[in-house]
Amino acid sequence: MFDSGFGGLTVARSLIDLLPHEHLVYVGDTGRYPYGPRPAHEVLGFATEIGDHLTTAVGCKMLVVACNTAASVAMTALTERSGVPVVGVLEPGMRAAAKASRNGRVGIIGTVGTIGSGAYQELARAMAPEVEVTCAACPGFVEFVERGETDGDQVHVLAERLLAPLREAEVDTVLLGCTHYPYLARTIGDVMGRDVVLVSSADETAFDVRALIDRLGIGRPSTAPAPRHRWLSSGDVDWFVEMGQRLLGPELDSAETLDLSPPPTSPPDGAW
Repeated sequence: MFDSGFGGLTVARSLIDLLPHEHLVYVGDTGRYPYGPRPAHEVLGFATEIGDHLTTAVGCKMLVVACNTAASVAMTALTERSGVPVVGVLEPGMRAAAKASRNGRVGIIGTVGTIGSGAYQELARAMAPEVEVTCAACPGFVEFVERGETDGDQVHVLAERLLAPLREAEVDTVLLGCTHYPYLARTIGDVMGRDVVLVSSADETAFDVRALIDRLGIGRPSTAPAPRHRWLSSGDVDWFVEMGQRLLGPELDSAETLDLSPPPTSPPDGAW
């Protein structure tokens, strides 16, 4: 599984708890985060590069795209080239948010890249056409999480401004359309009010992964040796471990360096 940084650890935590016998390899692309402000062609290139590494060098049996921005632009490419089942975070989150809403008004927040891609808007029309969706990009949220600043005055002021369209739309459910955002749940909940339900896609994605593993019959038996969890970072490994232990828990006790290519300066010729 992979994410631009630490947000996907919310999904990793759910997977470890729900599938205690499975090996897990997590790539945090902290050397090139955040993905949200980047052009779609860059995110697509990053996602396919990491996906190729996990499916070829690592030999994973399933790929989990634990990054909303990457999932919004790269699911088709990853599915076509990986040769293994691919699970993203968009559909599980949208399904859960539509189910949770009582008044049929759902707010979706995400990075500039995720909201700008229109992926959630398209999903809502396909999966829950009866739901009225209000979307808001939240630039800056990821950076606060990556710095470990999840409950200060500055992030609260930013949330007040960015979430104003959702409050005006009187949504009763907010889909946290970025795996970093659950770390800001207290701030987001304070701004939106106690009657608004916050939906994280992490648990729903883990349920989808378990269901798919069961359906395909590819799960590790409970009698197998203890699973190994590997943590790879394209950035500062010591910082990754420090932040990762704080956000995930003791399972993230060490990390490996993963050398990835520098960001492209322009789209591939003829590709866009």
